[in-house]
Formats: sequence, structure tokens, C-alpha cells
Amino acid sequence: MKKINYTDNYQKNYKYVLSESAGRNFDLEFRPDLTPKEMLELGVFGGVYFSDKPSDLPKSWFKKAKLSPDHQRHKGLNYFKVNASQPLVVWQKKEWIHPQDPRGWFQWYCRYYLGRRSDDDKRQIKRWKAMTRHITQISRNCRAGDIFCRPRQRQAVLHWAYDARKI
Repeated sequence: MKKINYTDNYQKNYKYVLSESAGRNFDLEFRPDLTPKEMLELGVFGGVYFSDKPSDLPKSWFKKAKLSPDHQRHKGLNYFKVNASQPLVVWQKKEWIHPQDPRGWFQWYCRYYLGRRSDDDKRQIKRWKAMTRHITQISRNCRAGDIFCRPRQRQAVLHWAYDARKI
């Protein structure tokens, strides 16, 4: 068990415990295709999510990450070169944000991947599973191997750790 004490512009003195080994012992219903590092390297969230390189995440995740140099969203940094994200204020209005992860789902996933387990896991896994409806729509409406069909939807599922290149 490793204890983390974290502070940034979103959280002050937030403490959590890594009770599992990184990348192991996931809930049986949660099987993401991509690691957080792979997502950052492919290009997600217009490069703005974690462009400040939070200190509670491994530095190695940011070596090849496509991050915004000016902390502004750039669709060209996304794998599919389209914008497929709502701003954080929209997530907050819809009450999708849990106080322990004020940046949203991807922050939850990064910390879960590293080994934190919390009372928000079930809710976040349920939200992750709900993205399969988009995978079904892509599969039904695109020819196999045409990764440029429905790029916005593909980028959206990529943001949820589904490998949209393989749909």
C-alpha cells in the first residue's frame, strides 16, 4: 500500500491510497482496451487534459503524450483530429464529477489504473460500460477497417479507453 498526498489547482491536500498493483486487479466488469499512457500518446481531450502533468501520475506517461503547449484544447492533438469533448463546466453541470476526481472520468481511470480503489468505482465503471452504445453505432454504420468513418464518435470512445482503431 502506498499513500499519496496530492495538491494542485483542483484539489488541496487530497489523500488517497494505492491498494492494488498498477494495471492489475480491475473489477471484472471493467476491461479497458487502452492504458492511460497509451491514451495520452494517441491523443485525447484535445491535449488539454493533464497538460499540467499532475505530480501524482507517473512522469513516463507524459514523455510521448500529445499535450497542449498553451493549455487550450486543440483538435489536431486528438487521434482522429476532431473535437469530441465537452468542457469541464458541462461535466460539472451534469453532476458527472465526483469530488475525489474533480477533473472527471479520466482522472478517476488514471488513479484506478495506478491502484486506488474508491466508493466511486461502480458509478464510473457503469458510465464506462454505457459507451458501448457508441461502439455499436460505429460497428453498424461503418465498413470494417474504415477508421475514418464517424471520427467524432471514434474519438469519444477513445476518451473512454476503448481502442476506436479496432472497431
